[in-house]
Amino acid sequence: MSASDPEKLTLREMGLVDKRIQAAVQSEVVLINQVGNYILAAGGKRMRPKLVILSALAHGYDGSHHIDIAAIIEFIHTATLLHDDVVDSSDMRRGRDTANQVWGNEAAVLVGDFLYSRAFEMMVEVGQMRVMEVLAGATNTIAAGEVMQLLNIREPDVTEQAYMEVIRAKTAMLFEAAARLGAIVAGAEAHAEQSMATYGAHLGTAFQLVDDLLDYTADDSELGKNTGDDLAEGKPTLPLILAMRDGDERTSQLIRTCIADEAAQISMPDVLQAVRQSGAIEKTLQAARNQVDMAIASLAEMPSGIYKDALVTIAESSVERRS
Repeated sequence: MSASDPEKLTLREMGLVDKRIQAAVQSEVVLINQVGNYILAAGGKRMRPKLVILSALAHGYDGSHHIDIAAIIEFIHTATLLHDDVVDSSDMRRGRDTANQVWGNEAAVLVGDFLYSRAFEMMVEVGQMRVMEVLAGATNTIAAGEVMQLLNIREPDVTEQAYMEVIRAKTAMLFEAAARLGAIVAGAEAHAEQSMATYGAHLGTAFQLVDDLLDYTADDSELGKNTGDDLAEGKPTLPLILAMRDGDERTSQLIRTCIADEAAQISMPDVLQAVRQSGAIEKTLQAARNQVDMAIASLAEMPSGIYKDALVTIAESSVERRS
């Protein structure tokens, strides 16, 4: 493990973040404790909180508000997961039943609302208007992105540009906010703050591109959810958009039918073969790598050091993951 390993560098702080999360999720309402602890304890990479920590440390921060902000970011992310699983009727996440599968849609939505409101209570405790401004704006953008994605369901004519707009809003925005907030809480100059925001936006875009790609390249045990879910839900993600654009007529028609017709009998082996033969997997992966290159390039003016190296490592590893 190198000195610039992201896990090693953030080990102490992430332990404090976990304690902050566990304290903040407690409620007198038993169901809130059950659902909140269930999804927060499900694991996950905690990448967004790590970005807050690394960004703050990279800019010389020695206070404690980065711990609070990292916990807030994780609460917002977890709330979106609870709501997403209801909207998507998902039954598996991170290798186990979703909260809505266990407790029902009503409980999942309402506990998601609780986590959102708790996050805003914690923002007030931090006491920095700039932090609240960024997080309020990010939360609003994420919600808009989810609505945009909903409007694209069962729509095979979604363009690559429209797809990118959705993932920048619903996924990349929280990465952007996390990286930006670390710089803000450290009192970094405006150009450094913007560099971190740009880094986070490109990293988040790459992360979502790979996430969408894994739906066609990973197996269930690696992915922690059912492969092919995006297609079954009628989501026109980039691998499908590119396969329809660049594949032969049979490929295009097969995928269009699967996206548009909820009652279509989907043969995942046929779809996988069609997507692979079209070259869409390689093109999607290259698009993710391009985003990673831009993320790393945005750090050019950051002084060399272990925290910059760790941020580069996170970006590079985002396209190599299998879950």
